[in-house]
Amino acid sequence: MIRLGPVLLAVLLLVSPAGLRAEFIEPLGDVPLMPGLTVASDYGVSFDSPSGRIVEAMAYDESGRLAPEAVAAFYAKSLPQLGWTTIGINTYRREGEVLRLELGREGGKLRVRYFLKPG
Repeated sequence: MIRLGPVLLAVLLLVSPAGLRAEFIEPLGDVPLMPGLTVASDYGVSFDSPSGRIVEAMAYDESGRLAPEAVAAFYAKSLPQLGWTTIGINTYRREGEVLRLELGREGGKLRVRYFLKPG
């Protein structure tokens, strides 16, 4: 059996049928951005602490078409393929880090906040 490294596996799993690579959320590394979401460029926090990285990012559904359940399902399917383990509702752990997603509405638009912290 051939074993693929996590980065190669991520690239292979996140290639769409049309051959386009998935977009990742820059400050979070290899956390994919769900198609239909747009990263808020004017929002975010990223710094290293003695115990690890602390990152906060946000994305919006500008079209208003995505349901929170669809976003949660996308991450529940894609994050484990990238080595994240589900530890709670919209909460994942990998290599000493915890990623939590908070889904809500803001001005009629779906908002996804991403929180990464040591854990």
